Amino acid sequence: MLSKLPTNVRQYLIITGNYWSFTLTDGALRMLVVLYFYQLGYGALDIALLFLFYEFFGVITNLFGGWLGAKWGLNRTMNIGLALQIIALSMLLLPNQYLTVPWVMAAQALSGIAKDLNKMSAKSAIKTLVPKNASGTLYKWVALLTGSKNALKGVGFFLGGLLLSTIGFHHGILVMALTLTLVWLSSLYLLQGDLGKSKNKAKFSEILSKSREINLLSAARLFLFGARDVWFVIAVPVYLSSQFGWDHWRVGSFLALWVIGYGLVQSLAPHVTGKAKQQNPTGAQAKFWAILLTAIPASIAIGLQSVDDTLAVLLIGLILFGVVFAVNSSLHSYLIVHYASEDGVSLDVGFYYMANAMGRLIGTILSGWIYQDFGLIACLWVSCGFLFLTSVISFWLPQKACHKSSP
Repeated sequence: MLSKLPTNVRQYLIITGNYWSFTLTDGALRMLVVLYFYQLGYGALDIALLFLFYEFFGVITNLFGGWLGAKWGLNRTMNIGLALQIIALSMLLLPNQYLTVPWVMAAQALSGIAKDLNKMSAKSAIKTLVPKNASGTLYKWVALLTGSKNALKGVGFFLGGLLLSTIGFHHGILVMALTLTLVWLSSLYLLQGDLGKSKNKAKFSEILSKSREINLLSAARLFLFGARDVWFVIAVPVYLSSQFGWDHWRVGSFLALWVIGYGLVQSLAPHVTGKAKQQNPTGAQAKFWAILLTAIPASIAIGLQSVDDTLAVLLIGLILFGVVFAVNSSLHSYLIVHYASEDGVSLDVGFYYMANAMGRLIGTILSGWIYQDFGLIACLWVSCGFLFLTSVISFWLPQKACHKSSP
């Protein structure tokens, strides 16, 4: 059946399968580490520090990974990402006495490199597989890949908890490492050679984008993801636990469901933003949805100060934020692939996701510091400020309507 499909569709399915498999292990690994080290007596902020290198090396990887993708081909960078994740998982198979903080941080650093190599490769590869005149198809494929990835990351949270409770930390890690090894071997055989490789020799000096549109979109992306993580990564789970007495499993389950819902909305974003009318996203739409999102953390902060039922305010606010944030993220994911040059697409996509990773890193650090010293409401106002900057930057994105998509 697969052999009868067009080559570009087969390659898209292989790339998506790789990305899905990686994402499941990425989400499960995060939950395994969080829950297991929580059981060992680590505090919430201590656990967050275990992921500091994960985010930091994501910045470095996206900056240089795009150049490597253009130089070597996206099939190679994707397969390298899968291999590094297998090594990262294997590092955690040591007995407990050897799982020191530096060792776990090193494993998370490798996992962060692997994740962003895999993501950059998958997003860039779609640009090479979709015909130039099929913008509607490009948006649909990008939204499906991005949304399904985030939904599966939420499923990975559940998977991590299930593995920990049924077969334990080390056996759970072993199962994931062996499964991903099979995926990696299949990818080495099936994924098309030289996918996305630049026809011209990729220069190292080109890792920084020279495109005005991509620079603007990257800046908007940095503040967009900083605005999410400044209150969602540490402040929200700690607040739910300390203020409402939620146990660790309840907090983890809620966050997993939130991520799954967020991914599903991302997949449906083309229908929300005009796909039914055969209209593709523009900078004007990115601006509108960023302004709409800015109002939500401000409303939550005001509600927490003025409404007695603070749990309802927070949960409803989180759901609304997740829906609107998902549309914003999906719009950006389409626009970067749309703006990226045909030759050496990974250079532009890698630079953009470097800004994305930088936003996550800044948000993660600020989330711990601001919540610890000033509380959740302060985190929400910082989020609002970041989203205001995203909205302002979006005014400079190309506002002109795109051509209607091809059938």
